Amino acid sequence: MKNVQMNYLLNGGKIKEIRLEERPRELMAIKGKDTLRIEEILSLLIGSGIPNKSALDLSKDILNSIQGDLNKLGRFNQFDFMKFKGIGKAKSAVLVAALELGRRRMVFETTHRIDTILASKDAYNLLRPHLSDLAHEEFWIIHLNRASRLIKLEKFSVGGVAGTSVDLKLLFKSALEQTSSAIILAHNHPSGQLQPSQADKHLTKKIIEAAGLFEIQISDHLIMASDTYFSFADEGIL
Repeated sequence: MKNVQMNYLLNGGKIKEIRLEERPRELMAIKGKDTLRIEEILSLLIGSGIPNKSALDLSKDILNSIQGDLNKLGRFNQFDFMKFKGIGKAKSAVLVAALELGRRRMVFETTHRIDTILASKDAYNLLRPHLSDLAHEEFWIIHLNRASRLIKLEKFSVGGVAGTSVDLKLLFKSALEQTSSAIILAHNHPSGQLQPSQADKHLTKKIIEAAGLFEIQISDHLIMASDTYFSFADEGIL
Protein backbone atom coordinates (compact mmCIF):
# COMPACT_ATOMS: atom_id res chain seq x y z
CA MET A 1 0.00 0.00 0.00
CA LYS A 2 2.74 2.44 0.95
CA ASN A 3 4.62 1.64 -2.28
CA VAL A 4 1.53 2.31 -4.38
CA GLN A 5 1.04 5.66 -2.70
CA MET A 6 4.74 6.57 -2.92
CA ASN A 7 4.92 5.80 -6.64
CA TYR A 8 1.83 7.89 -7.18
CA LEU A 9 3.26 10.82 -5.23
CA LEU A 10 6.60 10.62 -7.04
CA ASN A 11 4.72 10.97 -10.30
CA GLY A 12 3.15 14.21 -9.12
CA GLY A 13 -0.03 12.87 -7.58
CA LYS A 14 -1.56 13.93 -4.29
CA ILE A 15 -2.46 11.58 -1.44
CA LYS A 16 -6.06 12.79 -1.40
CA GLU A 17 -6.39 11.81 -5.07
CA ILE A 18 -5.66 8.12 -4.43
CA ARG A 19 -8.93 6.18 -4.53
CA LEU A 20 -10.46 5.80 -1.09
CA GLU A 21 -10.88 2.02 -1.52
CA GLU A 22 -7.08 1.80 -1.83
CA ARG A 23 -6.61 3.57 1.51
CA PRO A 24 -8.21 1.38 4.24
CA ARG A 25 -6.72 3.50 7.03
CA GLU A 26 -8.47 6.62 5.73
CA LEU A 27 -11.61 4.62 4.93
CA MET A 28 -11.79 3.39 8.53
CA ALA A 29 -11.34 6.94 9.85
CA ILE A 30 -14.13 8.27 7.65
CA LYS A 31 -16.68 5.44 7.62
CA GLY A 32 -15.73 3.35 10.69
CA LYS A 33 -14.07 -0.02 11.28
CA ASP A 34 -17.24 -1.99 10.52
CA THR A 35 -17.10 -0.89 6.88
CA LEU A 36 -13.72 -2.51 6.23
CA ARG A 37 -13.57 -5.74 4.26
CA ILE A 38 -11.44 -8.60 5.59
CA GLU A 39 -8.70 -7.97 3.03
CA GLU A 40 -8.57 -4.32 4.09
CA ILE A 41 -8.18 -5.25 7.74
CA LEU A 42 -5.37 -7.65 6.81
CA SER A 43 -3.68 -4.99 4.70
CA LEU A 44 -3.58 -2.64 7.69
CA LEU A 45 -1.80 -5.32 9.70
CA ILE A 46 0.61 -6.06 6.84
CA GLY A 47 1.36 -2.35 6.58
CA SER A 48 3.34 -2.17 3.35
CA GLY A 49 3.71 -4.14 0.16
CA ILE A 50 6.53 -4.98 -2.19
CA PRO A 51 7.32 -3.71 -5.70
CA ASN A 52 4.33 -4.30 -7.99
CA LYS A 53 2.22 -5.69 -5.14
CA SER A 54 0.50 -3.60 -2.46
CA ALA A 55 -0.39 -4.69 1.07
CA LEU A 56 -3.95 -5.06 -0.18
CA ASP A 57 -2.75 -7.41 -2.92
CA LEU A 58 -0.84 -9.47 -0.35
CA SER A 59 -3.91 -9.73 1.85
CA LYS A 60 -5.98 -10.94 -1.12
CA ASP A 61 -3.32 -13.59 -1.86
CA ILE A 62 -3.64 -14.87 1.71
CA LEU A 63 -7.44 -14.97 1.61
CA ASN A 64 -7.48 -16.65 -1.80
CA SER A 65 -5.21 -19.40 -0.44
CA ILE A 66 -7.80 -20.28 2.21
CA GLN A 67 -10.80 -19.57 -0.03
CA GLY A 68 -12.01 -16.96 2.45
CA ASP A 69 -12.32 -19.47 5.31
CA LEU A 70 -11.37 -17.50 8.44
CA ASN A 71 -11.28 -20.70 10.49
CA LYS A 72 -8.30 -21.79 8.37
CA LEU A 73 -6.72 -18.38 8.82
CA GLY A 74 -7.05 -18.78 12.58
CA ARG A 75 -4.76 -21.83 12.40
CA PHE A 76 -1.98 -19.99 10.57
CA ASN A 77 1.40 -19.70 12.28
CA GLN A 78 4.35 -17.49 11.33
CA PHE A 79 5.70 -20.05 8.85
CA ASP A 80 2.33 -20.24 7.07
CA PHE A 81 2.29 -16.47 6.55
CA MET A 82 5.95 -16.39 5.48
CA LYS A 83 5.16 -18.67 2.52
CA PHE A 84 3.77 -15.56 0.81
CA LYS A 85 6.34 -13.38 -0.95
CA GLY A 86 6.41 -10.05 0.84
CA ILE A 87 5.54 -11.47 4.27
CA GLY A 88 8.67 -11.74 6.42
CA LYS A 89 9.30 -12.40 10.09
CA ALA A 90 8.11 -8.98 11.26
CA LYS A 91 4.85 -8.94 9.29
CA SER A 92 4.06 -12.57 10.11
CA ALA A 93 4.61 -11.87 13.82
CA VAL A 94 2.11 -8.99 13.69
CA LEU A 95 -0.47 -11.15 11.93
CA VAL A 96 -0.11 -14.06 14.36
CA ALA A 97 -0.27 -11.65 17.32
CA ALA A 98 -3.50 -10.14 15.97
CA LEU A 99 -5.07 -13.61 15.66
CA GLU A 100 -3.93 -14.50 19.17
CA LEU A 101 -5.39 -11.29 20.57
CA GLY A 102 -8.74 -12.17 19.01
CA ARG A 103 -8.58 -15.67 20.44
CA ARG A 104 -7.77 -14.39 23.93
CA ARG A 105 -10.71 -12.00 23.76
CA MET A 106 -12.95 -15.00 23.04
CA VAL A 107 -11.41 -16.85 26.01
CA PHE A 108 -12.01 -13.85 28.28
CA GLU A 109 -15.62 -13.44 27.17
CA THR A 110 -16.57 -17.11 27.52
CA THR A 111 -14.75 -17.55 30.84
CA HIS A 112 -16.60 -14.60 32.37
CA ARG A 113 -19.95 -15.37 30.73
CA ILE A 114 -20.32 -19.14 31.15
CA ASP A 115 -20.33 -20.44 34.71
CA THR A 116 -22.96 -23.18 34.45
CA ILE A 117 -22.95 -26.07 31.96
CA LEU A 118 -26.49 -27.28 31.30
CA ALA A 119 -26.10 -28.58 27.74
CA SER A 120 -23.43 -29.67 25.28
CA LYS A 121 -23.67 -26.27 23.57
CA ASP A 122 -22.58 -24.57 26.80
CA ALA A 123 -19.52 -26.81 27.01
CA TYR A 124 -18.73 -26.24 23.34
CA ASN A 125 -18.93 -22.46 23.71
CA LEU A 126 -16.60 -22.60 26.70
CA LEU A 127 -14.06 -24.80 24.92
CA ARG A 128 -14.19 -23.36 21.41
CA PRO A 129 -11.65 -20.53 21.92
CA HIS A 130 -9.15 -23.08 23.23
CA LEU A 131 -9.58 -25.94 20.76
CA SER A 132 -11.06 -24.76 17.47
CA ASP A 133 -7.90 -23.45 15.77
CA LEU A 134 -5.33 -26.05 16.83
CA ALA A 135 -3.22 -28.06 14.38
CA HIS A 136 -2.56 -30.74 17.06
CA GLU A 137 -4.77 -32.67 19.47
CA GLU A 138 -5.40 -31.62 23.04
CA PHE A 139 -7.50 -33.25 25.76
CA TRP A 140 -9.43 -30.98 28.15
CA ILE A 141 -11.58 -31.51 31.23
CA ILE A 142 -14.44 -29.37 32.52
CA HIS A 143 -14.82 -29.87 36.29
CA LEU A 144 -18.34 -29.30 37.66
CA ASN A 145 -20.01 -29.32 41.07
CA ARG A 146 -23.37 -30.92 41.88
CA ALA A 147 -25.22 -27.88 40.53
CA SER A 148 -23.35 -28.14 37.20
CA ARG A 149 -21.45 -24.95 37.98
CA LEU A 150 -17.96 -24.63 36.61
CA ILE A 151 -15.17 -25.40 39.07
CA LYS A 152 -12.26 -25.44 36.66
CA LEU A 153 -11.46 -25.70 32.96
CA GLU A 154 -8.31 -27.77 32.59
CA LYS A 155 -5.99 -28.55 29.70
CA PHE A 156 -5.13 -32.13 30.58
CA SER A 157 -2.79 -33.32 27.84
CA VAL A 158 -1.23 -32.24 24.55
CA GLY A 159 -0.48 -34.58 21.68
CA GLY A 160 0.35 -34.57 18.01
CA VAL A 161 -1.69 -34.42 14.83
CA ALA A 162 -3.04 -37.97 15.23
CA GLY A 163 -3.83 -38.12 18.93
CA THR A 164 -3.01 -37.47 22.55
CA SER A 165 -2.60 -39.77 25.55
CA VAL A 166 -4.79 -39.77 28.64
CA ASP A 167 -3.49 -41.21 31.91
CA LEU A 168 -6.54 -42.29 33.93
CA LYS A 169 -4.68 -42.14 37.24
CA LEU A 170 -3.77 -38.49 36.66
CA LEU A 171 -7.23 -37.69 35.34
CA PHE A 172 -8.98 -38.87 38.50
CA LYS A 173 -6.28 -37.41 40.71
CA SER A 174 -7.16 -34.06 39.20
CA ALA A 175 -10.91 -34.65 39.59
CA LEU A 176 -10.52 -35.62 43.24
CA GLU A 177 -8.31 -32.60 43.95
CA GLN A 178 -11.03 -30.36 42.51
CA THR A 179 -13.74 -32.34 44.40
CA SER A 180 -15.57 -32.59 41.11
CA SER A 181 -19.04 -34.14 41.18
CA ALA A 182 -19.08 -34.39 37.41
CA ILE A 183 -16.65 -33.88 34.56
CA ILE A 184 -17.00 -33.29 30.85
CA LEU A 185 -14.30 -34.69 28.59
CA ALA A 186 -13.26 -32.97 25.38
CA HIS A 187 -10.65 -33.25 22.67
CA ASN A 188 -10.25 -31.87 19.18
CA HIS A 189 -9.79 -33.49 15.80
CA PRO A 190 -7.51 -31.23 13.70
CA SER A 191 -8.54 -33.19 10.59
CA GLY A 192 -12.10 -31.90 10.95
CA GLN A 193 -13.48 -35.45 11.25
CA LEU A 194 -16.27 -35.31 13.82
CA GLN A 195 -17.16 -38.98 14.21
CA PRO A 196 -15.49 -40.65 17.22
CA SER A 197 -12.92 -43.31 16.45
CA GLN A 198 -12.95 -46.72 18.07
CA ALA A 199 -10.11 -45.49 20.29
CA ASP A 200 -12.26 -42.51 21.36
CA LYS A 201 -15.15 -44.82 22.27
CA HIS A 202 -12.88 -47.26 24.10
CA LEU A 203 -11.25 -44.48 26.13
CA THR A 204 -14.62 -43.00 27.05
CA LYS A 205 -15.89 -46.39 28.23
CA LYS A 206 -12.78 -46.92 30.40
CA ILE A 207 -13.15 -43.48 31.99
CA ILE A 208 -16.85 -44.03 32.73
CA GLU A 209 -16.12 -47.39 34.37
CA ALA A 210 -13.39 -45.89 36.54
CA ALA A 211 -15.50 -42.85 37.42
CA GLY A 212 -18.08 -45.09 39.05
CA LEU A 213 -15.54 -46.09 41.69
CA PHE A 214 -15.21 -42.45 42.77
CA GLU A 215 -18.88 -41.54 42.35
CA ILE A 216 -17.97 -39.00 39.70
CA GLN A 217 -20.36 -38.55 36.78
CA ILE A 218 -19.07 -38.33 33.22
CA SER A 219 -21.60 -35.88 31.81
CA ASP A 220 -20.35 -35.79 28.24
CA HIS A 221 -17.43 -36.21 25.88
CA LEU A 222 -17.11 -33.63 23.11
CA ILE A 223 -15.12 -33.93 19.91
CA MET A 224 -14.33 -30.48 18.56
CA ALA A 225 -13.63 -29.48 14.96
CA SER A 226 -13.26 -25.79 13.98
CA ASP A 227 -16.84 -24.45 14.14
CA THR A 228 -18.80 -27.55 15.17
CA TYR A 229 -18.71 -30.50 17.56
CA PHE A 230 -19.89 -34.04 18.33
CA SER A 231 -21.46 -34.83 21.69
CA PHE A 232 -21.45 -38.40 23.07
CA ALA A 233 -24.36 -37.47 25.37
CA ASP A 234 -26.49 -35.91 22.65
CA GLU A 235 -25.94 -38.93 20.39
CA GLY A 236 -26.90 -41.35 23.20
CA ILE A 237 -23.62 -43.27 23.17
CA LEU A 238 -22.17 -42.10 26.48
